This record gives sequence, C-alpha cells and structure tokens, in this order.
Amino acid sequence: MTRPPARIPGRRLLHSPGPTPIPDAVLQAMSAQPMDLADPRVDANIAVCERGLQRLLQTEAADVFLYAANGHGAWEAAVENLAAPGELVLIPGTGHFSESWAVQTEALGRTVVRTPWREGWPIDPDAVEQVLRDDKARAIKAVFAVHTDTASGVTSDIGAIRRAIDAARHPALLVADVVASLGATPFAMDELGVDVALGASQKGLMCPPGVAFVGVNAAAFAAAQRNAAPRFYWDWIRRKHDISYRKFCGTPPQNLLLGMEAALGLIFAEGLETVWRRHAQIARAVHAAVEGWREGGALDFFARDGASRSVAVTTVALADGIDVEALRSLARERFQVAIAGGLGPLTGRVLRIGHLGDCNPAIILGAIGGIEAALVALGVAVGNGGTRRAVQSLACD
Repeated sequence: MTRPPARIPGRRLLHSPGPTPIPDAVLQAMSAQPMDLADPRVDANIAVCERGLQRLLQTEAADVFLYAANGHGAWEAAVENLAAPGELVLIPGTGHFSESWAVQTEALGRTVVRTPWREGWPIDPDAVEQVLRDDKARAIKAVFAVHTDTASGVTSDIGAIRRAIDAARHPALLVADVVASLGATPFAMDELGVDVALGASQKGLMCPPGVAFVGVNAAAFAAAQRNAAPRFYWDWIRRKHDISYRKFCGTPPQNLLLGMEAALGLIFAEGLETVWRRHAQIARAVHAAVEGWREGGALDFFARDGASRSVAVTTVALADGIDVEALRSLARERFQVAIAGGLGPLTGRVLRIGHLGDCNPAIILGAIGGIEAALVALGVAVGNGGTRRAVQSLACD
C-alpha cells in the first residue's frame, strides 16, 4: 500500500503573480456561514466593498459593479457594455494579455484594431495616437489598455495613453485593465482620465479568485445606455440598483465578499502609500537578484526598460536549453517556492516571480533563495548570486 507523502513543515511560498497568498484574517472572514439575502449585513458588506474599491481606484466619479467572475469576466463586461457587435475598439499591444483580450473581443462579434507589440517594451502611446488620428470616421469606441501585463512583467503608462487620445482629439473611451497592478502601484482613475477600470480579487487584493469588478464613470455609463447590444448578466444598467440580488444578477458570492471586506480593511489599515512603498521595496530586491543572476549569462530581464518593470511580477528571460517546467517543479517540490512559467508566445522562454499582495522582505528573501537553489541544482549559471544582492538591496533601502 502506497503511503501518502509525509507532511512538509512550514509553508510553501506562493510566488505566482496570481493567485497570491491570502492573509489569515481574510481566510477567517470567509469561514462565516452565508446569510439570507434579506439580512441587512449582506447589503452592508457589499457597500463596504464598493466604497473600498472606489477608494483603492482613487475615484469619486465612478460607480463600482461587482461580478462573480475572474478578470476575463471583467473584460467581457467592458466589451458588452461599450461596443455593439461589428463596432471597433483599439487594443494596444502588450503581449499575451492584450492579445487574449483582443481574441475574446473578436469572439463577441466586435472588431479589434491592434498596435504592434514589441517584446519587452510597454505600450507605445505614439502608435495609439496615430491609429486614432487615422480613424477619420471616429468609429473606434474605446481603447482597451492593459496596465501591467502579467505575462511580460511590463507596466505601461496609462497617463500617456490618455494624452494620446486627447492629442488625437478622439472621443474614444479609455478602459484600463488594472488586474495585476491595483493595490501594488499607484493608480488614480479620475486623475488619469480613465473611463473604466477593471480588476479582479486574486492578486493585489489578497483574496481568492472569483470576484471581478469594474469602476465606471458617467461617460462610460452613458455609452452603455446608448449601446443597444443585447446583454444581461454583464449589463451595468441592470446592476445599478439598491437591491443586492439585482446588483449581482442573482445571489452574491457572500463569503468571497466577506473576504474582500477584510482584505480592503488590511490595505487601508496599513495605508495606501505604505502598501505602494512596500511593493516597490520588494520589487527592488527581486530586481537586484535578477541583476546578480544575469551575470552568469543564462538569465536576464524580459522587460528591456527598467522604468517599466512591474512592482507586482518580474518576468525573467531564460537562455535556450533551460527547462522552465523542470525548474518550476524543483523549486516547488524541493525548495517549497511556487513560481510561474511563460504564457502564450513566452511559453518555455521565461519564468515569472510574483511579489504582490501579502508579501514582506523575509518572505521575498525566502523565495529568492529557493529559486536560486533550484537554479544551482539544475546547473544554471547564476553569476555572483542574486540572494546576496537582494539582501543588500533590502539592507540599504
């Protein structure tokens, strides 16, 4: 008879860029029994989540709509509300996630205009401006921009995209995907001129997957009202309601929302500025580690521009011949550090280290040490070592 494996002491460090580790307070909040929908605590919980997300998005002008869905659900909500079948949207190239959003948009019967993706580089605002200038008929309804592409680890300048739209004197709405950036880096929806911001629960919000959300300003809501495209579950017009059952087009995911309330409470108790500084500090430690590893000649940053390297996830390019799945398995099973591989065109070419959400210097040093140990065990040259550089980064920060 085969015995189950012995318990491994301690915790396995989760360093995928999503899902991310869940704080104990969030897990405990989700352990409550669900409530009947007439219980006033249901509406109170939803209201706290709505207000908390408005605060996190830094918006006073936008309504927040919540969905029992993942980030792809939030994408679909933006598509269905802002463009009718056959109408155009512009999706600037960021790699895997912009292309995935484009493919999903086309599957819903809309037409997508793309700008080229340059590997390792952020969105080119000049290319966005040129496409909009060339749209003489002003047929493009919206620009769908990914703030941080989780596959490439590149963060684009959303403010520059807003300026490109304005410079082209184009009426297109600006929709920002902040799934991987919200709660990790500053994002001010109103100040940036973003009409719709969309996110999900499983990254910087430190919650399980399962809740998606959109912040929708008045211009975007008016566009949805004008849009005669058939829709139901995703419809902002239907969901703008005082009754919780109508807000969710059915039963709300109560336990997930209780967890979100607890997570938002943790974020605001720490303070947004402090949260952003912590993410930047931890990202600098990871980037310092990669600087050390790259000296061995087998690893390098995928993001070519240092200023665009994400504070949420670092994508590391691998030399030919390195088996990323063997590396991930070794790091996970022997050294108890779970990291991510490449997606789409980057499959087999990169590894990804998530460092967002419930993370601190000690945790990230453990992750970096475990990854470096797996690299060494596989015979990958790591230069003078990344762990030492990460320690120096944190010690001097």
